[in-house]
Amino acid sequence: MCPFRFLMQRADRYAAQSTWKDFALVKLCLGALGVLIGLSVPARRRKGAGILAALVFLPTYVLLIKDFIPFLTDREV
Repeated sequence: MCPFRFLMQRADRYAAQSTWKDFALVKLCLGALGVLIGLSVPARRRKGAGILAALVFLPTYVLLIKDFIPFLTDREV
């Protein structure tokens, strides 16, 4: 089995049994890691790193929000 496929299957199993609190912790952890990586970028490379981060952030944010908006407009509680 491909190592990537193995990891993705394990991640799917983890996600299936996780709660929103687990995902919040993962997001905080990854956010903190991003800050630490950002602090280690030399000053002369920060503009390029910022552009790269924006190019990753914007499309992923749009995809996440696109899937979340129906939950905000749902009248069912």
